[in-house]
Amino acid sequence: MYVRSHPLLFALLAATRGRLVRRLGGTLLVHGEAAYREALTRLPLDRTAAGTTGGAARAALSGSTDPDAGGGGVLFDQDGSGHRADRRDLAEELGAAGVAQLRTAWQPLLARGLAPLVRGAEVDVVALARELSGAVVCRLLGSDADPAAVATAAAAAAAASVRTHLPGPPRPGARASAARTAHALQQLLAPAPAPATDAPFAGRPARTASGRPPGGPAIEESQAPPGESAAALPPSGDAAESGGRRAAAGRPGRSGTDPALAAMVAVAAVNTTVAALPRAVAWCADAGLWDQAADPVLRPRLVDELLRVTAASPLLPRAAAADGTVGGCPVRGGDRLLLVTRHAAQAHRRDPDALAPADPARAHLVFGAGPHACPGARLARAQLADALAALAPFRPVVSRARVDRRAALPGWRVLTVKAAS
Repeated sequence: MYVRSHPLLFALLAATRGRLVRRLGGTLLVHGEAAYREALTRLPLDRTAAGTTGGAARAALSGSTDPDAGGGGVLFDQDGSGHRADRRDLAEELGAAGVAQLRTAWQPLLARGLAPLVRGAEVDVVALARELSGAVVCRLLGSDADPAAVATAAAAAAAASVRTHLPGPPRPGARASAARTAHALQQLLAPAPAPATDAPFAGRPARTASGRPPGGPAIEESQAPPGESAAALPPSGDAAESGGRRAAAGRPGRSGTDPALAAMVAVAAVNTTVAALPRAVAWCADAGLWDQAADPVLRPRLVDELLRVTAASPLLPRAAAADGTVGGCPVRGGDRLLLVTRHAAQAHRRDPDALAPADPARAHLVFGAGPHACPGARLARAQLADALAALAPFRPVVSRARVDRRAALPGWRVLTVKAAS
């Protein structure tokens, strides 16, 4: 999957994984588990440097490709008290009660989306994941925008951002495409005058948004090439923090609106879900894991294992803010670090098995580590667990699969399944 969707990047990573940390000029490739954790928890990181998640997000969502443009504030380009405050809000919104409310958004869609399997028809799991993620985003934002339109726009914005930050000479039209798709997403999520009454955490003011006007133009599919780049807009860890976040205007003590924050909710949540869920289903089908998926005791372990090996965001691009060391290798301020999540989690060495799972501390590295670890992990586990529970009785087999070479994250463009005969 990785090499087929992003051939140059993942061929390089596979070729260099023999050493836990390897320097290539001003870039360190970090493959080892301990070194990966050390880089995220002990090394000072520049959250807004060019080529990093924060820099890419700030540039794209401010309508500029200059990482110094705009005021920041899309959560994972933050540090200090602002970041701590945002994480406290996330902890409330994505705790057990919050996820329980969000399940009411995706469970009916899941039942309806899998109904064709009952009559022997096929289901495209990618399309289903897109629908689920769009609905969750709209519920989190208290938005009345069309979930399908939100999901399409979020995918286009992420892919266009990747194209802008690919290494090499500037690509004609890349900056304009990134600005256009980011603007389209923000417009789709623009606040409406009336507050939503059915958003989760109704005791707190909820952000609202209006959908695309009738007859309005649809979001065009991005023409971005395969993202052989570590600068994709929505990696895991920090980026996924935004995937579980409502807009700043919805929180007490904040005034005004921030469409960039709402856009980051959509970009992160949609792209990680659409990448991870279909790949987990494909793995269950190929490896014969449906018995484990059907077992309510084994299922939570299987979910962790599948998230570990699929690693929706297999690479975290970072930049050192000061001198230090990672895995015994000296690091200079300004050095770029490519943290290879899937190698740190041993995804390339151990297949998923709920009967012999990896250590939880290792498995959970796919959500990052330290103060910028992903607070949306509970949501990701719950959504995948519900999907596996609903699919397991059908023992689905894959009837058609096509890699998405344009998406920001490695994944399937089409993954069609049918019930086993």
